[in-house]
Amino acid sequence: MTHRVTVKVAGLQPVQLLAGLAGIAFIVFGVVGFTRTGVGDWAAQSYVLGFSVNPLHNLVMVAIGVLGLLMALGSGLARLYGWLLFAGFAALFVWDLMITGILAQNPAEQYGNPLAVNTNDNWLHLGLAVFGLLLAVMPARRKLIEEEEPVVPEPRSEAFRDERVRDERVEPAVTPVANTQPITKEHAVVDPKTERVSKDKIKH
Repeated sequence: MTHRVTVKVAGLQPVQLLAGLAGIAFIVFGVVGFTRTGVGDWAAQSYVLGFSVNPLHNLVMVAIGVLGLLMALGSGLARLYGWLLFAGFAALFVWDLMITGILAQNPAEQYGNPLAVNTNDNWLHLGLAVFGLLLAVMPARRKLIEEEEPVVPEPRSEAFRDERVRDERVEPAVTPVANTQPITKEHAVVDPKTERVSKDKIKH
């Protein structure tokens, strides 16, 4: 009996759990932001734990959170979610530096500050980009599974099969041939003990 060892992903992955928790955190942050800014005036601006928010900022956070919950259903999707967080918040961090004047030149100055970011938001976005990178490269938890391969019977040789076929053939029955020669009187009076012809018993 031979054994085959395979490696498979073992149950719920840590990356899925972290992606789901991150999704919940984004949704909570966005909902709390809506309680501060409301949903009617998109120009309204407020603060949540020192971070500047507006309705558009809150909507983006809720959308990112819902996406995180959906992509936490699979380990591969959870890692893809990490790459999306890394790429999105890294680009947003660079743009934040331009908006807040930390970088000298802002090529997107004509777009203004649609998310109402401040300096605290800059470092929050940097931290979220690093968190996304950690999700993307987090190793999977795997386990070894040992399986027994079924024993396949060896094919029999042609000589063995030919011999078996010959054994299974039915030999024709041999029918005794009747003696067609006439029985003489000597044959009829043969003494079974001596196998001699008793001439005295021959009747002419």
